[in-house]
Amino acid sequence: MRDFMLNEEDRAFRAEIVEFLDRELVPRAEAIERDADWEAVSAVVRALGEAGYMKLMFADLYSGSLSNPGLTHATILSEEAALRNYAFETTIATALSCAFPLHRHARPEIRDRYLSPILEGRAVGSICMTEPDVGSDSAGMKTRIRFDAARDEWVISGFKRYISNASKADVYIVWGISDPDVAPQKGMTALAVPSDAAGLCFPRTYDFAGRRGCVVGEVAFDEVRVPRDHLLGEENQGFKVMLGAFNFERVILGGSGLGVARSAFEIARAHAQKREAFGQKLGQKQLIWDMIAEMSWRIDAAELLTHRAAKMYDSGIDGKELMREAAQAKLVATETAVFCADRAVQILGGDGYTRQFGRCEQIYRDARALPIVGGTSEMCKYLIAAREMPEIRPNL
Repeated sequence: MRDFMLNEEDRAFRAEIVEFLDRELVPRAEAIERDADWEAVSAVVRALGEAGYMKLMFADLYSGSLSNPGLTHATILSEEAALRNYAFETTIATALSCAFPLHRHARPEIRDRYLSPILEGRAVGSICMTEPDVGSDSAGMKTRIRFDAARDEWVISGFKRYISNASKADVYIVWGISDPDVAPQKGMTALAVPSDAAGLCFPRTYDFAGRRGCVVGEVAFDEVRVPRDHLLGEENQGFKVMLGAFNFERVILGGSGLGVARSAFEIARAHAQKREAFGQKLGQKQLIWDMIAEMSWRIDAAELLTHRAAKMYDSGIDGKELMREAAQAKLVATETAVFCADRAVQILGGDGYTRQFGRCEQIYRDARALPIVGGTSEMCKYLIAAREMPEIRPNL
């Protein structure tokens, strides 16, 4: 039985969100994929906000039917949305990744100004970490943040790339080095930057193989100024803000991977039971049932790891105590998505590689991003190994 670690309330929520997404997302999914239709994306985001689903992570703001809303339910939302359209799911996952530090670290007036529109579906957010020479290794960050005491403002200069919701977001969470004379982990600051800030621009939008409809591009900061109160947390403590968001993001990505894997598996399973070859159903061939069996157990393993990490978080476990489990969830679920997408194309043959015969080739293109975004598979393995061997430091 799937959903082994979920209780009846969790399962009832899944049924509720499935009905919602089938009504709001599925009719728009083709326009999102074919036309990169941002209006279609925005319409579903608005519907999510109006229904209260964007508040699942924030129990103090949530007013729905769940008695204990949390990461478990946000992960279910991520899974079911990714199953139907991963590009759309990326948009809301990014918005939630922006909302998370705003809720936890912003001053009350800033939180009210920027967080509420995101959670109500009237706006989207974005997070700006990655740079041309910086991915998982934040120590090489070139973006600089300084405080102008005369004008009581923070000033940002730098360049970010591979930023989801770039040019579409209403607020950006930006990390930069504020004290270059100390280790980056002790000299990094995080700020909230509104989209209309002077000096903020978006040089280029990327054209990816997959995730069509998800806007990803570059964000440049040319002496961008924001008031003092736009600081998240404390000056030079931005690395803590970043670390606090990582576990959340990786578990959510576990849900993303699980949804993409399930979508590929369902297509492959249906085809194997229907298509005939050499006088038998395709699924009766040993090589095919071997693929189906491996897809099945990999999905179950990904689900168990993802739901375990989400349940741990909801029970109050976070930080270093959740780092291993969050990394395992992200690693296994996203690698499973790639495996299942590849096997589905193989089982369907030409039909799996052709747009005219369904979503299989789309899922194949979409899945390949998952082991890269939000911390590569290699970085996840490092985090797991670091926790398993506390007496040494694995060499990156």
